[in-house]
Amino acid sequence: MSLLKMGGDMMEDDWEFASSSNPKRTLVLVGRTGNGKSATGNSILGRKAFRSRARTVGVTSTCESQRVVQEDGDIINVVDTPGLFDLSTAADFIGKEIVRCISLAEDGIHAILLVFSVRRLAEEEQTILSFLQALFGSKIADYMIVVFTGGDELEENEETLEEYLADFCPEFLKEILGICDNRVVLFNNKTTDKLKKAEQVQKLLSLVESIVKRNNGKPYTDELFHELQEEAIKLRGQKKEVEALKGYSNNEISEFKKQIDMSYDRQLSRITEMVETKLRETAKRLEQQLGEEQAARIEAEKKVNEVQKRSSDEIKKLRENLERAEKETKELQKKLGKCINL
Repeated sequence: MSLLKMGGDMMEDDWEFASSSNPKRTLVLVGRTGNGKSATGNSILGRKAFRSRARTVGVTSTCESQRVVQEDGDIINVVDTPGLFDLSTAADFIGKEIVRCISLAEDGIHAILLVFSVRRLAEEEQTILSFLQALFGSKIADYMIVVFTGGDELEENEETLEEYLADFCPEFLKEILGICDNRVVLFNNKTTDKLKKAEQVQKLLSLVESIVKRNNGKPYTDELFHELQEEAIKLRGQKKEVEALKGYSNNEISEFKKQIDMSYDRQLSRITEMVETKLRETAKRLEQQLGEEQAARIEAEKKVNEVQKRSSDEIKKLRENLERAEKETKELQKKLGKCINL
């Protein structure tokens, strides 16, 4: 199988399509660094394929793909990603990784797994939906599943996911759960109980199948997928044509292939720049939105403080008036008492 270079990484240029007898499901893990994406991927695969550690610093540095063939022959292709869609992450890095992710997804995405942790659900994670919709359009919501990690912690506290969400579910998460029809599953990636492992994976795959059915068996694709696929197919065809050439030296054929690779790299750069532009525009809009929300919160807090201060001043004034009235009443009673005695 031939290899091509993209952004310094080696990637397969064959776009494989699953036969109808052995359907393939491609699942892409996205979420904040440290939320347990790699550990969840390992749970789905049933083996330690992705590097995973309990830490807030990312272990996964680039998109990776691993697969497992199930007993019935179905293929589960899992794509693990580094912490993307963070406002602090450089757009050029994210752009390259998005293109790599799409390439690894081959003929489309059957489910986007949004991974959150019950241990550290933060407001800044609200940006993930905006980035996904900016890059792939609103239809991507039809392919989303929310995966919560940290099931072991909820078990220790004898708490269900439903109880956790009832007590703590920020507005952005309510929005995400709403637009993805409440497709949510809890994962305990630390359990050694084989039955629990199988049950949580089966629940996830059942949700995946519900998405496949809802979308008439069609995985998510868009113009980025089609462009990358067309370029990969064209590259493969051009290389085959070069290899079939007669009357040329090995050096000349190598030079032809080099020119083809350079042309492909230019196309990849163009597509990556498109993604980076979208990311920068989205990041700028989100920063402005977050800034406006923060300013609104500060203004609201200021008004609350003013109202509280005004209320305190009014209460103080009322108390002073009451004390003065009581004092005047006592003095009046004394005067009346003297008059009666006279």
